[in-house]
Amino acid sequence: MRVLCALADLPEGAARAFPASLGGFTGLFAVRQGDAVHVYVNACPHIGAALDAVPGRFLSPDGTLIVCGTHGAVFRPADGICIKGPCLGARLEPVVSEIVDGLLLVLPDAGL
Repeated sequence: MRVLCALADLPEGAARAFPASLGGFTGLFAVRQGDAVHVYVNACPHIGAALDAVPGRFLSPDGTLIVCGTHGAVFRPADGICIKGPCLGARLEPVVSEIVDGLLLVLPDAGL
Protein backbone atom coordinates (compact mmCIF):
# COMPACT_ATOMS: atom_id res chain seq x y z
CA MET A 1 0.00 0.00 0.00
CA ARG A 2 1.06 3.60 -0.63
CA VAL A 3 0.64 6.36 1.96
CA LEU A 4 -1.36 9.38 0.79
CA CYS A 5 -1.31 11.29 4.07
CA ALA A 6 -1.87 11.13 7.79
CA LEU A 7 -5.57 11.13 8.60
CA ALA A 8 -4.90 14.13 10.85
CA ASP A 9 -3.90 16.07 7.71
CA LEU A 10 -7.37 15.58 6.21
CA PRO A 11 -9.77 17.44 8.50
CA GLU A 12 -13.43 16.48 8.93
CA GLY A 13 -15.53 17.97 6.11
CA ALA A 14 -12.51 18.67 3.91
CA ALA A 15 -11.08 17.38 0.64
CA ARG A 16 -7.47 17.19 -0.43
CA ALA A 17 -5.72 16.64 -3.75
CA PHE A 18 -2.80 14.29 -4.27
CA PRO A 19 -0.74 14.70 -7.46
CA ALA A 20 -0.09 11.77 -9.76
CA SER A 21 2.65 9.49 -8.56
CA LEU A 22 5.87 9.27 -10.54
CA GLY A 23 4.92 8.01 -13.99
CA GLY A 24 1.22 8.44 -13.27
CA PHE A 25 -1.25 10.32 -15.40
CA THR A 26 -4.02 11.21 -12.99
CA GLY A 27 -3.95 12.51 -9.47
CA LEU A 28 -6.25 11.46 -6.68
CA PHE A 29 -8.36 13.29 -4.13
CA ALA A 30 -9.82 12.31 -0.79
CA VAL A 31 -12.92 13.57 1.01
CA ARG A 32 -13.42 13.08 4.74
CA GLN A 33 -16.88 12.97 6.28
CA GLY A 34 -16.77 11.94 9.92
CA ASP A 35 -14.91 8.65 10.20
CA ALA A 36 -15.41 7.89 6.50
CA VAL A 37 -12.80 8.80 3.90
CA HIS A 38 -13.56 8.40 0.20
CA VAL A 39 -10.77 8.46 -2.38
CA TYR A 40 -11.36 9.04 -6.10
CA VAL A 41 -9.36 9.61 -9.27
CA ASN A 42 -9.29 13.38 -9.86
CA ALA A 43 -11.09 13.28 -13.21
CA CYS A 44 -14.65 14.29 -14.03
CA PRO A 45 -16.47 11.54 -15.97
CA HIS A 46 -17.86 14.23 -18.32
CA ILE A 47 -14.62 14.99 -20.17
CA GLY A 48 -11.84 13.77 -17.88
CA ALA A 49 -10.79 17.21 -16.62
CA ALA A 50 -9.50 17.54 -13.08
CA LEU A 51 -12.37 18.33 -10.71
CA ASP A 52 -10.47 21.10 -8.94
CA ALA A 53 -10.25 23.85 -11.57
CA VAL A 54 -9.14 25.95 -8.60
CA PRO A 55 -6.40 23.80 -7.03
CA GLY A 56 -7.63 21.96 -3.95
CA ARG A 57 -11.25 23.14 -4.25
CA PHE A 58 -13.52 20.10 -4.57
CA LEU A 59 -16.49 20.75 -2.30
CA SER A 60 -19.67 22.78 -2.37
CA PRO A 61 -19.68 25.84 -0.09
CA ASP A 62 -21.38 23.86 2.68
CA GLY A 63 -18.87 21.00 2.28
CA THR A 64 -21.49 18.31 1.66
CA LEU A 65 -21.04 17.62 -2.08
CA ILE A 66 -18.21 17.29 -4.60
CA VAL A 67 -18.44 19.87 -7.41
CA CYS A 68 -16.54 19.82 -10.71
CA GLY A 69 -14.97 23.25 -11.07
CA THR A 70 -15.02 23.01 -14.88
CA HIS A 71 -18.65 22.19 -15.67
CA GLY A 72 -20.43 22.30 -12.31
CA ALA A 73 -21.33 18.60 -12.14
CA VAL A 74 -22.29 17.64 -8.57
CA PHE A 75 -21.37 14.30 -6.97
CA ARG A 76 -22.22 12.56 -3.70
CA PRO A 77 -19.04 11.98 -1.66
CA ALA A 78 -20.10 8.58 -0.33
CA ASP A 79 -20.45 6.87 -3.73
CA GLY A 80 -19.22 9.37 -6.36
CA ILE A 81 -22.52 9.33 -8.28
CA CYS A 82 -23.28 12.49 -10.27
CA ILE A 83 -26.61 13.90 -9.11
CA LYS A 84 -26.61 17.10 -11.19
CA GLY A 85 -24.89 18.34 -14.32
CA PRO A 86 -23.73 17.15 -17.73
CA CYS A 87 -22.75 13.65 -16.57
CA LEU A 88 -25.88 12.88 -14.53
CA GLY A 89 -25.80 9.29 -13.30
CA ALA A 90 -22.10 8.78 -14.12
CA ARG A 91 -19.68 7.97 -11.33
CA LEU A 92 -16.29 9.17 -10.21
CA GLU A 93 -13.68 6.41 -10.34
CA PRO A 94 -13.30 5.10 -6.78
CA VAL A 95 -9.92 4.14 -5.37
CA VAL A 96 -9.50 1.33 -2.86
CA SER A 97 -8.23 2.83 0.37
CA GLU A 98 -7.88 2.03 4.03
CA ILE A 99 -6.79 3.73 7.21
CA VAL A 100 -4.07 1.96 9.15
CA ASP A 101 -2.38 3.42 12.22
CA GLY A 102 -3.71 6.88 11.39
CA LEU A 103 -2.46 6.82 7.78
CA LEU A 104 -4.60 6.93 4.63
CA LEU A 105 -3.35 4.22 2.28
CA VAL A 106 -4.12 3.34 -1.36
CA LEU A 107 -2.90 0.60 -3.67
CA PRO A 108 0.51 1.33 -5.23
CA ASP A 109 -0.92 1.65 -8.75
CA ALA A 110 -3.82 3.97 -7.81
CA GLY A 111 -4.07 6.82 -10.30
CA LEU A 112 -1.86 5.18 -12.93
